[in-house]
Amino acid sequence: MYVIGTAGHVDHGKSTLVKTLTGIDPDRWEEEQRREMTIDLGFAWLQLPSGRVVSVIDVPGHERFIKNMLAGVGGIDPALLIIAADESVMPQTEEHLAILDLLGVRGGLVVLTKADLVDAEWLGLVREDVGERLRQTSFADAPIVAVSARSGAGLAELLEVLDAQIDRLPTRADARGAPRMSIDRTFTIGGFGTVVTGTLLDGRLRVGDELEILPGGARARVRGLQTHQQKVESALPGTRVAVNLAGISHHDLARGDLLALPGQLRPTERIDVQLRVISGATRPIVQNARLDLFVGAAEVACRITLLDRDELLPGEESWAQLRLERPIAVMRGDRYVVRLPSPSETLGGGRILDPPPARHRRFRAEVSAALAALARGTPADLLLQTLADGRPQPFEQLLRTSGLDASTAAAAGQQLCEAQQLVPLALDAAGTPTWLIATAGWERLHQALRQHVGDYHTRFPLRATMPREELRSRLALSAAAFDVVITVLSGHGVLGNAGSGIRLSGFQPAPTPAQRDQIDAWLAACRSTPYSPPAPEFAPDLQAWLIEQGLVVRIAPDILFTDSAYTEMLAWVNRQLEQHGSLTVAQFRDRFGSSRKYALAVLEYLDARRITRRDGDSRVAYAADRSAYAGPE
Repeated sequence: MYVIGTAGHVDHGKSTLVKTLTGIDPDRWEEEQRREMTIDLGFAWLQLPSGRVVSVIDVPGHERFIKNMLAGVGGIDPALLIIAADESVMPQTEEHLAILDLLGVRGGLVVLTKADLVDAEWLGLVREDVGERLRQTSFADAPIVAVSARSGAGLAELLEVLDAQIDRLPTRADARGAPRMSIDRTFTIGGFGTVVTGTLLDGRLRVGDELEILPGGARARVRGLQTHQQKVESALPGTRVAVNLAGISHHDLARGDLLALPGQLRPTERIDVQLRVISGATRPIVQNARLDLFVGAAEVACRITLLDRDELLPGEESWAQLRLERPIAVMRGDRYVVRLPSPSETLGGGRILDPPPARHRRFRAEVSAALAALARGTPADLLLQTLADGRPQPFEQLLRTSGLDASTAAAAGQQLCEAQQLVPLALDAAGTPTWLIATAGWERLHQALRQHVGDYHTRFPLRATMPREELRSRLALSAAAFDVVITVLSGHGVLGNAGSGIRLSGFQPAPTPAQRDQIDAWLAACRSTPYSPPAPEFAPDLQAWLIEQGLVVRIAPDILFTDSAYTEMLAWVNRQLEQHGSLTVAQFRDRFGSSRKYALAVLEYLDARRITRRDGDSRVAYAADRSAYAGPE
């Protein structure tokens, strides 16, 4: 699918040509029709001789409505540069042409309208003049077709040439990536509710999809889709789409908002860009200048940080960081335009290189080198820059961030893994990496993890493991990334098998010398009164370690028996029950020479373990005569 856009000076016949070719009047507003001047974007569609149907966006030509023009041309494929034969190139012709060049619109053709108003000799001079004016522009090789919307002359040739031009363009209808659409209109229809329109930039959009509206973050569901007033179940990239949204009011939406899958994009208030000042600009762009940024259908004020100079002259190109007055959602590779707010003038534009960058210091060679790598834009460069923060990322996230398709990214990832610049942390059944991390980032992450866990072992030598969540928080990893990292390091033998916690391989909890002295002193005291042991004065960690090692048994919070003493008491209880069928607290106390406190604590502990149960003043075997017993006491 393709979207064709018009461009050109006011009153050069753009809307008339669109209406003649499509039968649809793109001037939707009463004021536009009354004044016979396009004010806002107009939309239509057209079937070409090949049978393909293309969308058409008609833009205003008056300089006062250049912002509306910019909202419409961000998603177009070829452009029709409209020039009236009786006037030739005019100021807005040149500004529109500069904008198309900045936005990377390469396909298209020049249409000389109103050809019926001039003679053949004049038309020939205009062709020559236009060809010369376009020689140094992106339309240098564009065909030039003369037409008359009034008489119909040249229209058939125009459609044939347009068809041929589109044949040379790459298609966007391969549904690559996740869907996103910049909203250029929002309104409501009785019985349907909120409707928004725009050009679908990436991915396939389906009825029923849940969407996030950025930058605000509100959610909505796709209730219905239309393309060229026809209901469809799904839409492909490069398509003009009307989206009926459920769950949101059109009052909560605005031109420039972006539709995307939830979590697909993160709004940013700072972007790194490649910036070129157009050669026809009347002034340079200076450090910290206030500009208006146009990207997609969005407009936002910003301040500019020139990273390697104090001013950028007309015709020059460099790196810059734009600080936005409000967040927007964009992707690497998106094209943009910047304008001076007052006096209003288009100054430049280019490509977005990094949508969520760190704040840069100026005149740093390493910053310029990193942005140059992004500008070169090889798949390997894009993957490395996407992973430059040193954190593991899933393959699907890399696709969204880098803008690469799956096959290209997989090939680049394989190349970088073989060159040991990336580390594959997980593979799918076909051997394709599902998680990747930069090699330097993996080394830092591995070292940090060992350091954190080692420090924990030192601080808490009796704890078998460090809590997983505490380690994940210290590493600042998502739950999914953390699980992948732990799986890899466990498989490499760095981490031991520790169940719910994390420990370094080979670590065994052990008391310090001071703690060992404390244990020995308590055990010595127990040897003299094993059945009436002294109250433990151990820290909770040390007490837990003694229990885990099987050296003691905790009968009650303040009563610990050595394992040997407990084993002896348990054996006597079992014999007593076998021989006599029951025992009392007093019998237990007298047998072991302990106080009632200890005797009662032991028997209650055995009750809890379902070895004994209370029967009046006696204890009997837990399993004895259970026919009438419905549950634990």
